[in-house]
Amino acid sequence: MDRSSPGRHPHQERKFPVLYAYHYHGNTEYFIIYGLSFIPAMKWCLYIILIISSIACQPVGNYETLRMVMVEDQIMERGIKDPRVLDIMKAVPRHEFVPDAYRKSAYEDGPLPIGYGQTISQPFIVAFMTEHLQVEPTHKVLEIGTGSGYQAAVLGRLADHVYTIEIVTELARDSKSRLKAMGYNNVTVLAGDGYKGWPEEAPFDRIMVTAAPEKIPQKLVDQLKTGGRMVVPVGKQFGIQYIWVITKQKDGTVIKDKVLPVRFVPMVKGK
Repeated sequence: MDRSSPGRHPHQERKFPVLYAYHYHGNTEYFIIYGLSFIPAMKWCLYIILIISSIACQPVGNYETLRMVMVEDQIMERGIKDPRVLDIMKAVPRHEFVPDAYRKSAYEDGPLPIGYGQTISQPFIVAFMTEHLQVEPTHKVLEIGTGSGYQAAVLGRLADHVYTIEIVTELARDSKSRLKAMGYNNVTVLAGDGYKGWPEEAPFDRIMVTAAPEKIPQKLVDQLKTGGRMVVPVGKQFGIQYIWVITKQKDGTVIKDKVLPVRFVPMVKGK
């Protein structure tokens, strides 16, 4: 037997996932780790230290690192380039906008349920729609479909003010409290029917819709400023949906560009 073979004692199976080796010189056994040698009396102390260190270094709860990975692997790799959007996606704590049961999955590549049949969108989709909306610091933005408030928080870091409508009263209430507690004082939440828009605050420089109507709501187009821009997923719930970018020209005409196939929850009408 090779008594200096790394990672395994000659009389015992390895139990710990660490980098170490045993070396024998005469009748003395040395424990080697990361280039350092210790006499046998130190061996079990090292085991304890390594186990504690291994547990302490686990990524659970290290949300900042997970956000960095999310942005690099899921968003930048798919072509999102606006540095403002990238910085904001790195900064907004997505885990604060999902139920506790899903926090460990907050930075994974997909949507997550938030209750009441609604979801928080996939991180890439949030970044994609935000980049295409082209929000400026002076803009007043309308969002349809507050959900848990994550997209509103992202927009709130770009715009002067965000007005956001949620048809599920409980979600609107929770999002309002959450956003206020997190310091988003430029985001106003309303429980209501998104198909009606927010005529009291219209017109808007930008409008984002985060649920899919079967066709583009005309009332939302009417509440868009001249030169304004709207990003909206359109299509039937179990059919093909696309994100459309709507631009209102100075002469009042509307240009529609289909940019990405998607799958969103349906946009619900009020009763």
